[in-house]
Amino acid sequence: MELISIVEALLFATQEPLGVPQMCAAVKDTAKDIVDAATENAQLPGEAVQIPEWVTPLAATTEEQVRAILDELIARYAAEKHAFTLVERANGWRIAARGEYAEWCRALYPGKKVHRLSQPALETLAIVAYRQPITKAGIEAVRGVSVDAMVQQLIDRGLMKIEGRADLPGRPLLYGTTEAFLDHFGVRSLDDMPNASELRRVKLPTAEEGAPAASEQPQEQQLSLAPVTQPEELAVAES
Repeated sequence: MELISIVEALLFATQEPLGVPQMCAAVKDTAKDIVDAATENAQLPGEAVQIPEWVTPLAATTEEQVRAILDELIARYAAEKHAFTLVERANGWRIAARGEYAEWCRALYPGKKVHRLSQPALETLAIVAYRQPITKAGIEAVRGVSVDAMVQQLIDRGLMKIEGRADLPGRPLLYGTTEAFLDHFGVRSLDDMPNASELRRVKLPTAEEGAPAASEQPQEQQLSLAPVTQPEELAVAES
């Protein structure tokens, strides 16, 4: 039995994303159980234990091996032109249909409509994603408009959450993004967002300074919104 087949079976059997450590532990623990069972079933003391040759290598499986297997599976699915592939999410890997088959997969769930985000919602999310944790006043200083309703809408949709309170007068709430946000835009972590390190260093207006008019906003602030506003919907229908 090969490691690549075992990893593929684990991904096929689960309903939730699987992390590399989880897969590695499942392989090693099962191999150990097979060895222990063979030892217990030995008929006489000192009798040679019959352990299948393929079990020993599996007991020493490493996370690096599992990651290499995942890359091999992705390449194999692409070469064989399968309708599915492997995708990595914030909390692990899973099998998913390719994006070009999303419309057909969506037909299985006629009651679920695609909810696209409006431009104001995308702009608000971009600010929060790159500068979190951030207060509502901080968001409004960049956008130049009130964001009370927009923030609540994004929280209700599970894309934003309250992170705590700022150490400022009045102890305003701090906001951040959720794992659902990462899933929606198809990124594993906030560091995988386009130009993340550069855009986090861009100086933004503060609540005290007041937000400039849209036509007067510096070019770098406009660019900071572009990467997140482009992919309105993750084009992968997950199994």
